[in-house]
Amino acid sequence: METKDKPADPEVPPPSKEEPEAKPPPPPKPDYLFLVDVALRFIVFAASLTSVLVMVTSKQTVYRGPFPVRAKFNHSPAFTYFVVALSVAGLYALLTTLASISVIWKPIFPPKLLLHFVFLDILILGLVASATGTAGGVAYIGYKGNEHVMWQKICSVFDKFCKHIVGALATSLFASVLLVLLIWLSTFTLHKKIRQ
Repeated sequence: METKDKPADPEVPPPSKEEPEAKPPPPPKPDYLFLVDVALRFIVFAASLTSVLVMVTSKQTVYRGPFPVRAKFNHSPAFTYFVVALSVAGLYALLTTLASISVIWKPIFPPKLLLHFVFLDILILGLVASATGTAGGVAYIGYKGNEHVMWQKICSVFDKFCKHIVGALATSLFASVLLVLLIWLSTFTLHKKIRQ
């Protein structure tokens, strides 16, 4: 019997054992720092929203004899400033959360975006810290009073109102701490991107 071997095709060289086949480049690693960024920004949004809601619902009516005496947040310009500042911070946190999510979906981004995040985070931190300090100063006077200028403490009378104010200030202080962490995180991520 005859064996019919096919002759080798002269146009296609036989595969070389020395040259490995070219592999496609590996997919880019997910940047876990942006996941942390999104989580922190969402928590800042939640804390800001909670502060605003607790402050806006802080009202109480007590009766001094037959006359009702009311305490509301909008009776103090410091508390009104607090509500406005935390509303701005909450809106900013929501918008930057959405921007961070878009960066995760499209991992190629310019470091300029991180630089904008750092600058705006610092601005919002200043706004939240000043509002917290202003409202905290007024709340402290309401809690302790000031004998030197004859300002009486009101928290012994308006206890529910004062508890709402303290709750709003606590969540606002928490949002300030988170903003500091966001600034550190954005700066570190920017430093990492510049070194590459």
